[in-house]
Amino acid sequence: MSYTIQEIAEALGAKALGAIDLKIDSVAEPAEATASQLALAMKPEFAAQIAAGQARAAMLWEGADWESLGLEAAILAPRPRFALAGLSAMMDPGQGWATGIHPSAVVDPAAELADDVSVGPLAVICAGARIGAGTVIGPHCFVGADCVIGEGGFLREGVRIGARVRIGARFTAQPGAVIGGDGFSFVTPEVSGVERARETLGDQGDVQKQSYARIHSLGSVTIGDDVEIGVNACVDRGTVRDTRIGNGTKLDNLVQVGHNVVVGNDTLLCGQVGIGGSTVIGNNVVLAGQTGVGDNLFIGDNAITGGGTKVLANIPAGRVMLGYPAMKMESQMEVYKGLRRLKRLFADVAELKKTVSNDAESN
Repeated sequence: MSYTIQEIAEALGAKALGAIDLKIDSVAEPAEATASQLALAMKPEFAAQIAAGQARAAMLWEGADWESLGLEAAILAPRPRFALAGLSAMMDPGQGWATGIHPSAVVDPAAELADDVSVGPLAVICAGARIGAGTVIGPHCFVGADCVIGEGGFLREGVRIGARVRIGARFTAQPGAVIGGDGFSFVTPEVSGVERARETLGDQGDVQKQSYARIHSLGSVTIGDDVEIGVNACVDRGTVRDTRIGNGTKLDNLVQVGHNVVVGNDTLLCGQVGIGGSTVIGNNVVLAGQTGVGDNLFIGDNAITGGGTKVLANIPAGRVMLGYPAMKMESQMEVYKGLRRLKRLFADVAELKKTVSNDAESN
């Protein structure tokens, strides 16, 4: 698989310069690029490394002096990192799986598979499942009863999708993702210590032995179009209504979305984010890695949290938050600055005490 510089530039909506018929078979970092590879030098500091490799062509920023870098050809993009999305799709060699239905796959006769669906080794597709055209079900995947997956889906190895889950078009699930496990819902016969502590903000009353009864998850999960779920991420089914993930939303590795949660469109949930049950998250929200969100909360559109933020209260639209508990980022940074000054402050106070004490003794 190879493309000319001209073909790549046209596909990306970028500008091709120099020897535009030069053939490229893959991409590489500038210092490691061979003569048949396109060097990715999207910033001046990266371009400085081109001389260490053997690249004859590179992807550069708009206005770059590509000839001074000793290149024979260049692709100039107004937003190189965005162009990289299309370029990486062109150059992706895939997983090397065969097409069609593997002999070891178990597909229930009552399942409906559209044209060009591929099912890998040891995959299981249950009765009533409906799989859209062009979808790829990888090795060891499980698709539950009456599950719906739209066209152009891609399930990497070991993905599990529970019964009655409904997924839109162009869905991607990375290895080990689990969609539609039961929610973490348990209740005690009597008022629990946790309930008392929540009401009193600390006092749980007389601590007694407590056993837990399981609340079954009667709802399922509904996922929109163009959603991606990361490695070992989990989306729990709802208790009565469905847990919902909006169009274009992306979940990173090890993300946990609790039962009844609603996530809007084009939201990013980064690595190790955890969201408590029944929380509602708006559109275009970004929760950075290890953000924890309590249950029954609301996060408005376009809100952002920094890494490690713990959200214990509602966040209005457009707010940027950081810390534990979550505060406005600018306020949290002032707190951090104050903490760094504490040691010096204590030293200054100790010095002042000495001065005052010496003055008192001299009088």
